[in-house]
Amino acid sequence: MAEKNLEVCGSVMDGVAEKGGVLESPTKKSPVEYVVYPIRWAVLFIFVFYSASNSMQWIQYSIIQDAIVKYYGVNSITVYWTSMIYMITYIPLIFPGSWLLDKTGLRVTTIIGAFGTCAGAWLKVFSVPQDRFWLGFTGQTVVAISQVFILNVPPRLAAVWFGADQVSSACSVGVFGNQLGVALGFVLPPMLVGANGTIQEIATDLQRMFYIVAGLTSVIFVLIVLFFKAAPPTPPSAAADLGNSLDSNFLQSIKKLLTNRNYILLLISYGLNVGVFYAISTLLNQLILTYYPGANQDAGRIGLVIVVAGMAGSVLCGLVLDKTHRFKETTLAVYAASCIGMVIFTFTLNCGYIGVVYLSSILLGFFMTGYLPVGFEFASEVTYPEPEGTTSGILNAVVQIFGIVLTLLYEWMLNTVHDRWANLTLCAILAVGTGITAAIRSDLRRQAAQNKG
Repeated sequence: MAEKNLEVCGSVMDGVAEKGGVLESPTKKSPVEYVVYPIRWAVLFIFVFYSASNSMQWIQYSIIQDAIVKYYGVNSITVYWTSMIYMITYIPLIFPGSWLLDKTGLRVTTIIGAFGTCAGAWLKVFSVPQDRFWLGFTGQTVVAISQVFILNVPPRLAAVWFGADQVSSACSVGVFGNQLGVALGFVLPPMLVGANGTIQEIATDLQRMFYIVAGLTSVIFVLIVLFFKAAPPTPPSAAADLGNSLDSNFLQSIKKLLTNRNYILLLISYGLNVGVFYAISTLLNQLILTYYPGANQDAGRIGLVIVVAGMAGSVLCGLVLDKTHRFKETTLAVYAASCIGMVIFTFTLNCGYIGVVYLSSILLGFFMTGYLPVGFEFASEVTYPEPEGTTSGILNAVVQIFGIVLTLLYEWMLNTVHDRWANLTLCAILAVGTGITAAIRSDLRRQAAQNKG
């Protein structure tokens, strides 16, 4: 891993650096001046758009479920599987994906993921005929597999490229890319594909939507091949320097992570929170249409509101973590607020005024999706110096398991009992997650390494 992480950027990029502090290197006896390079922001924002191009396809079919059912003649649960395939493929593939990230570095895995995202999008272009839903599902599966090379990257990219006083903010911006894509996935399909049109009109709409996404992913793939770098010439912080110097044994890292009490508790609490978000996102169209018939575009906009509010929450939480380094307190506060937001969303859903639902969705999204980078960073703290890619990879694998279970449970409850009980069940799950989070000890190992340096 050390050799890959020390891959040198282009000579033009090496020429300009922002000075960091002069510290004693954990790998050398003499003091070393750590620097951060301006090109780090270009690398980060290329990743943001790359991540968005993948995650925008996650909910692409589910949010226009009624139009897909009408056009292709498939049932609703089949449409929902286009969303859940993201979760299913991630679970078995995250371990080889994390190993590849650990051994080859950021650039190789990012190129592989970008190619898969682009290829899957182009398969959908050819799936417009009504008898080719299977081809669209195949393309969706290819894109879902490519997610393995995205979700666990933000904490690793932040640690490799950014200084100690920016790493949490950089991680939150990296997660922001995923949320940006989900937001676009909520709002664009209902705008581009009309459920009330004729079969021919829906076909034309789907063709346009698939071409737009395929074109976008193609441009991003070219940008990544040309400009995305694996690592800066020198480590940006003492913690990164120490991390580079350690030999990485993938199986040994997994063993250490799975015997880390704090990490196991965080796995469960993080999985519950994000699993609830997955369940609501996948079934949002059905949930909104229950009380507001014909509000197809509103369902997409409410999803957008949830995610955009979460973007603001992510960035704010990242800034708070960088300023205070109070990871346990911030995580617990955001989690508890997510539970309260879910309760408010539950009791305002059937008020008859969809504007009120928009407002409650802002509160829900700000904390529930704003929690994503907080959990990532807390995991990196309590597991340091284990590779961030492995740490976040296992975290996301557990999230997918919880996501599948909670989505299926939520779908069953919506169709069997009143949606109020289904939502109250999600509230109870978040309350349990809050209690588990409170039991995590504040063992900030990365901060200790940085302070020692």
